[in-house]
Amino acid sequence: MIALALVVISAGCAPTATPTNAPAVKAQTLTVYSGRSEGLVKPIIDQFSKSTGIAVQVRYAGTSELAATILEEGKNSPADVFYAQDPGGIGAVAHLLTRLPDSITSQLEPGFRAADGKWVGISGRARVIAYNTQKVSEADLPDDIFGLTDPKWKGRIGWAPTNASFQVMVTAMRKLWGEEKTRQWLRDMQANNPKIYSNNTGQVNAAGAGEIDVALPNHYYLYGIMQDKGESFPVRNYHPRAGGPGALIMVSGAGILETSKNKEAAEKFIEFMLSPVAQQYFAGQTFEYPVIKGVKTHRLLTPLADIKSPEISMEDLADLKGTLSLLRETGIVP
Repeated sequence: MIALALVVISAGCAPTATPTNAPAVKAQTLTVYSGRSEGLVKPIIDQFSKSTGIAVQVRYAGTSELAATILEEGKNSPADVFYAQDPGGIGAVAHLLTRLPDSITSQLEPGFRAADGKWVGISGRARVIAYNTQKVSEADLPDDIFGLTDPKWKGRIGWAPTNASFQVMVTAMRKLWGEEKTRQWLRDMQANNPKIYSNNTGQVNAAGAGEIDVALPNHYYLYGIMQDKGESFPVRNYHPRAGGPGALIMVSGAGILETSKNKEAAEKFIEFMLSPVAQQYFAGQTFEYPVIKGVKTHRLLTPLADIKSPEISMEDLADLKGTLSLLRETGIVP
């Protein structure tokens, strides 16, 4: 909370001033539930506070956990803004969000915002196959992600099935392939004995160390590691040449709770996140794709136009419940 400063002005030997009826200034504090990690987004949230004078109290946790919390809290949720890692998480609480003004939603292409205007993308991310360049060539990799079920990949694959972005990819599979083909992919992948990691950073580092040959992360984790370890780090991203769910483009998203008592400040927060300053931060510092026009992507990133991403709406990626049910049925997650 921003403390209120009480300034007392002395009038020297003058008579005591008559108290005025001027209203006290109320400090603004915006509460944001962030499914994005503190390390990634705290710098830009701090910049928002500095530029607007609006204090921000952030609760960091996994997107799925925060979505469940918001559903449980219902009308009593203290959250003003839900900033989710993926469409699945924010889609789960979309009925609790308020429609955003056209001045915000009109800044984005339809594929980067909800059709009903209740939330917008903040930055874009691509699903990739990350591979160890000393053990695998791009030509060795399958045309699409289903090819990783080939027994020749047994013991060579890593994944992070509890990660929200992985689960969104499985949701895309269900929409694009249908339930049965997705179930078969999960079972065949299990038969290939994939090594399980708790997060994307872990599996990309494991690929670099030769512990696995290929990993299934979002694109930007590699570039964050390369920033620390140099471009000689022996891993590169591959966008499946035939497209499909393994080449999915998705967004982190933000929306305002219907119950928010700070809607004006919440709108300013989302407007700031879509500003050129914030979008350049995501492009240059977190290696993500901007969602507004006119912002350059990082030189290492494959242009979106060169990725054969599937045509799928953000709403189609919101069925997290059905995906979790399938992952439990196949023994992928407990």
